[in-house]
Amino acid sequence: AMNFEWPWQYNFPPFFTLQPNVDTRQKQLAAWCSLVLSYCRHHKLYTLDVMEAQESPVFNNKKIERILISNKHVCYVCLCLLTAGNLEWLDKNKSRCLVMWRRPEEWGKLIYQWVSKNGMVNSVFTLYELSNGDDTESEEFHGLEEWMLLRSLQALQSDGKAEVFTMDDGKGVKFF
Repeated sequence: AMNFEWPWQYNFPPFFTLQPNVDTRQKQLAAWCSLVLSYCRHHKLYTLDVMEAQESPVFNNKKIERILISNKHVCYVCLCLLTAGNLEWLDKNKSRCLVMWRRPEEWGKLIYQWVSKNGMVNSVFTLYELSNGDDTESEEFHGLEEWMLLRSLQALQSDGKAEVFTMDDGKGVKFF
């Protein structure tokens, strides 16, 4: 696996301190959001625990000995991701969340492009075949967690491009 490429800000100490100037802070938070999404995408991470976040390399740069100061600041980043539609809280306490570095609609589009490109419209798949099958090994959606796969297929279903149904051994999908 290729090494993750950190943005230049990551080695800039003030990046780890929430900036008082509103315009600067907005740019800083946008950079934090971009960093979190690209890091999660690179490592195929779908969940974030706010309490454990400060131990994560994303929020803790050991090389320059800087940590994003508090869970409150991590929550600011989460709030920005939530507003952009890239995050969903898993609990009322807002301590764990789903990180969607790609929204369900975007995954659905990728999956449908693969189905179309391979002449598999009107075909039926199990969810397992789509996310873990040999045919999808080289695709970006290979290994996609089931909750996200299901949401992606439901987005396609809303567009009339697929139908998700229950089978004896789980869920399946037919593409149109």
